[in-house]
Amino acid sequence: MQENKHPEPSTLSLHPSTSIKACLFDLDGVLVDTAVYHYQAWRRLANTIGFDFTEEQNEQLKGVSRVESLNKILAWGGVEKTDSEKDELATLKNSWYVDMITKMTPDEVLPGTVDFLTAIQKAGYKSALGSASKNSGIILERTKLAHFFDEIVDGNMVTKSKPDPEVFLKGAELLGFQPNECVVFEDAVAGVEAAKRGGMKAIGIGEKSVLTQADLVVSGLDKLTIEDLEKL
Repeated sequence: MQENKHPEPSTLSLHPSTSIKACLFDLDGVLVDTAVYHYQAWRRLANTIGFDFTEEQNEQLKGVSRVESLNKILAWGGVEKTDSEKDELATLKNSWYVDMITKMTPDEVLPGTVDFLTAIQKAGYKSALGSASKNSGIILERTKLAHFFDEIVDGNMVTKSKPDPEVFLKGAELLGFQPNECVVFEDAVAGVEAAKRGGMKAIGIGEKSVLTQADLVVSGLDKLTIEDLEKL
């Protein structure tokens, strides 16, 4: 009987052969596109106060916490509010946003996400979510992505917003890896900066001209392979 020189599929790539052993993912704009819901909810809030803001301005809110986003928006409108009023406004915006995302479906997962998450899971990489969103649990449940993640770090677990690296450092700690063993997937400038400040590699999802600090930039997870991680 001739010896089978090819390993069985179940034994292929059970452990990453690269120094990168863990993948940390932002949520909005990387795995799913909830930015449109944030924009609709924030814009509705601004309109109720008496002003408007543009989609271009909204880009500045990517990866930023709810409180900081509200402060930016109020500044754009030249509006001052007390801390208690800000709490009420942030809560109101979130209620509108949650109402929208609870209607999300797996169809709203960005192209290539499921295939890439499946591939890295089979290859032995550990994964964590690293998002400023306090509603990440709802989104992952509605889009059926939760089972891909070994750990979830979101706005309910951290106090500092990106570009502070806290959310990613916490993810690395929970996964049991050093920062230099992790790669971050981010669509926001603040998120890429957070990854680099935390001592991690960064793969940008978007435009090279924008995500200039990233080690690699692609238009989406559908453009990535395991080989790309090994090259890092």
